[in-house]
Amino acid sequence: MSITASLVKELRERTNAGMMECKKALVESNGDLEMAIEALRKAGQAKAVKKASRTAGEGTIVVLAANDAKSAVLVEVNCETDFVAREEKFMQFAKSAATIALQNKLSVVEDLQKATDAARLELVGQLGENITVRRIALHTVRDGVVGAYAHGDANGVRIGALVVLKKGNVESARDLAMQVAAMNPEYLTTAEIPQVRLDKEKEIYLAQTADQLREEGKPLDKLEMIVAGKLKKFSKEVSLLGQPFVKDPNLTVEKWLKEVGAEVQSFVRFEVGEGIEKKEDNFVEEVMAQVRGN
Repeated sequence: MSITASLVKELRERTNAGMMECKKALVESNGDLEMAIEALRKAGQAKAVKKASRTAGEGTIVVLAANDAKSAVLVEVNCETDFVAREEKFMQFAKSAATIALQNKLSVVEDLQKATDAARLELVGQLGENITVRRIALHTVRDGVVGAYAHGDANGVRIGALVVLKKGNVESARDLAMQVAAMNPEYLTTAEIPQVRLDKEKEIYLAQTADQLREEGKPLDKLEMIVAGKLKKFSKEVSLLGQPFVKDPNLTVEKWLKEVGAEVQSFVRFEVGEGIEKKEDNFVEEVMAQVRGN
């Protein structure tokens, strides 16, 4: 059977595969469009398996909240390059994954991966990069509200944050989510900081401050007092309630919450690629690998 240009065009429109790949699939399937589609999909899955070992440290964070502010989700979807992170198909896939998570109240990333894997494999075949649904955070409440905030740049949303308020309104919850996104607190209160963390910080401050005092020719009799002050400052910086409020630095978050009558239950913050060890690739080799179809 002769393979017409219109048949190749239709297959390309339905699969987004390359022209030569479409023609080859049609030849091998003797012009059967559905068989060609299945063959291309299988080829895409094989490519996805091959690409799965490649580091995906770029991508986007999708922040999605329900209209009633009773639930919201963060989803991180990764790819290999910021170029693909800006691709419309990639962004649509990420948004679709978040929508599925929110609508079905999925809180375990493996469940979301299973629900989106067919679409992910197809996207890998189309875009030529390893793509992963890396993590998810779902917050739901009966009493209270969930605030959400997304911070982006030219490459899309890079940071997302959720805050659950037991008392307070949506506006206050969103303001606090902005605080979490900007200041990246590790704990809610200073009391939650593990003692082992404080001990380690104190050890570092003691060594640094002692060296500084010696260099300045000053006595060490006030060393403990200086270090205590530094440790107190550190504790406030890493705890949400101890931080200066971004919209009014004259107030701590704790004081601001009291003024607006709100109370924090929990918070979470995602940043694209955090914790991923990125491989430094040779650019020329990377381009040649793409040309060779690796």
